[in-house]
Amino acid sequence: MSGLITRIKQFTRSPQGQRTIASARRAAADPRKREQARRLLGRLRGRR
Repeated sequence: MSGLITRIKQFTRSPQGQRTIASARRAAADPRKREQARRLLGRLRGRR
């Protein structure tokens, strides 16, 4: 499990990881995208 955490940390520090994080932050700031994510999570939770 610690190997997975290490790989995630390495990715977040890489240029591609930084772009991904910036993209996720922009999406989280957009009310429409936030609503889409909330609906998706609700559907996923409802399947269990």
